[in-house]
Amino acid sequence: MRSSRRASTMAFLLAVVLAGCSPAAERPSAATQTGYPVSLDDCGRTVTVERPPERIVSLNQGSTEMLLSLGVADRVIGTAGWTDPILPSLEAANAGVKRLADTAPSYEAVLNAEPDLVTASFPDTLGAGGVTTPENLEKLGVPSYVSAVECTKEAGSSDGARSSTLEIDAVYQEIRDLATLVDRRDRGDAIIADMQDRVARLSGTKTVDGTTAMYWFANAESPYLAGCCGGPGIISRTLGLTNAFADAREDWPQIGWETVAQRNPDVLILGDLTRKSQTAENAAAKIAFLESNPVTREMTAVKNKRYIALAGAELNPSIRIVDAMETVADGLRRHGLTR
Repeated sequence: MRSSRRASTMAFLLAVVLAGCSPAAERPSAATQTGYPVSLDDCGRTVTVERPPERIVSLNQGSTEMLLSLGVADRVIGTAGWTDPILPSLEAANAGVKRLADTAPSYEAVLNAEPDLVTASFPDTLGAGGVTTPENLEKLGVPSYVSAVECTKEAGSSDGARSSTLEIDAVYQEIRDLATLVDRRDRGDAIIADMQDRVARLSGTKTVDGTTAMYWFANAESPYLAGCCGGPGIISRTLGLTNAFADAREDWPQIGWETVAQRNPDVLILGDLTRKSQTAENAAAKIAFLESNPVTREMTAVKNKRYIALAGAELNPSIRIVDAMETVADGLRRHGLTR
């Protein structure tokens, strides 16, 4: 299930990528660009890049897709941490980028790539307990950046609670930050402006008052469901939906099916992941579970097949957040939940 309006977005990103992949003779090489060193605040930690990065390793899909959208595919020498296929508009740019691992790579694999910048979407990838830490990389003279969307997350927490509610401005900030580090500020501003225009158009979506939704990322036995304050919260507030689990401050708390059935949400927004690390990863497996489980099959949304599928990368706060909004808005209209 994908929004037809995404075609305009793909065309926009394709233009961006093609501009970034033009022959070196038609644009200055990274080594000749000025404006370095650059420093920025990364959730209270100062990141300084002394010269234009030429060997970037990105440890999560969201970070990789932002970098490719900024037009620096020729400087991304390794990626990891994938839940879904690459955005179709970025396939050509991604084709030449080495995948170090589908999930988290080893620290050795990262070091063997000889990066001069490492980026990540999550602190449990680049942080304590992850592939490595920013501090370890700093000792080797390698700067690193973790997404600005993680700045409101409690220290040491991956899917855990946030100190404040995440807003879409944090996604825009991540785009600006990465654009600054790779000297693509104008391109970053253009991507943000396009996203803002699309969000403004979505303001015309009027969801039926009181419509409740459940966001299910993965795992059938103890499902990860969205709490109030992460990426799905941005989607819900923009479209006027009520998250059935808005009383949970964690991004993805694990909640029992009996509790889900008691709250009986009107529509079920399902992660359609292609990775294979948990049970019920794709939307088809989730629907099969919901319709066969004696607790969930009696839910109103299940009986009426009110399902909306989103890629895992759309459920995380990333450059795809507006794609997710458009898909959910289309699904709500299809299920008769708008007015």
